[in-house]
Amino acid sequence: MTAAPLFPGFDGLMTLSRREGVDIRPTLLRVLTDLYVQTSAHSADEERHFVELTSRLIEQVDDATRAAVRARLAIYPATPAEIMVKLGLRRPQPGEPLPLAAEIATAAATPPAAKAPTEAELRMASSLSMRPNDAAEISDMFFAGSASERALILHNLADTPLKASPRIPAARAARALHILEMAAFAEDTENFTLELGEALILPQRIAAQVVGDPGGEPLACAMKALDMSSAIFQRVLLFLNPEFGSSVHNVYRLSRLYDRLSERSALVMLAAWRGSTMAVTRAKYRAALYDDERHRARATNLQARPAVQPGTAPAVRTGTDGSKR
Repeated sequence: MTAAPLFPGFDGLMTLSRREGVDIRPTLLRVLTDLYVQTSAHSADEERHFVELTSRLIEQVDDATRAAVRARLAIYPATPAEIMVKLGLRRPQPGEPLPLAAEIATAAATPPAAKAPTEAELRMASSLSMRPNDAAEISDMFFAGSASERALILHNLADTPLKASPRIPAARAARALHILEMAAFAEDTENFTLELGEALILPQRIAAQVVGDPGGEPLACAMKALDMSSAIFQRVLLFLNPEFGSSVHNVYRLSRLYDRLSERSALVMLAAWRGSTMAVTRAKYRAALYDDERHRARATNLQARPAVQPGTAPAVRTGTDGSKR
């Protein structure tokens, strides 16, 4: 009986890496390393499989990726000897003190210059009640903001009096996280969006906007609302959109944002997305629910009922015996 491979489906990803116009070898090496260091010990077959895959990729990736992998494996005690040689690492001897970096000189602290509050700060500082129109305003402002403005909005949401959405039940969140991770590995954006909308109770229009946003901050909010771990979130970034995940700057920036993002901020933003949907629905059906039909109806002149003219009264019928009926 053949043992299950250490990295199921990785051969398919290697095939994808050789496809013309798609170079995900840096991504594959990073993910392969992250998966390997999550376990403290490995069998001989697992180590051999890791060495075979990693040896090929180390020689084919850029310097930035090789440096990141080297830093990760330098502190992992079970790094294979062959990989240490390729990366120029040396295993420390027992009792050998670790070299310390030179102390960084601290500059004299200078008080930060006073800055005028931005529009985002002024709006978030006000006591907004989560009415549909307010929710739509917050959602639109977030999607229209730059990366720095979005980070500022999320930071201020943690201290606002807005009511956050309730947490997603743990069992439902765990099931969603498993499906989302598998869909991201397969680059299946359609099923990823469908599962995200169902898990967070969002319409597909909002879910597609969250997944397809080029900045990635909405996706970070959605994943934080599901309590996704930072390691899984990084893998989702790397695989869901290979073009986005190939940028070390993008992945590093969103990873830092995700680590600092509070659960309350994510849940408040989730409430804003849900509330904005209600605002759109009310606007769509406002005429049917209010008295706009009365204003749009054609005005009709009420005409008085004509009086009965003389001679037009109904005739009195008489019987054969001369009696009136």
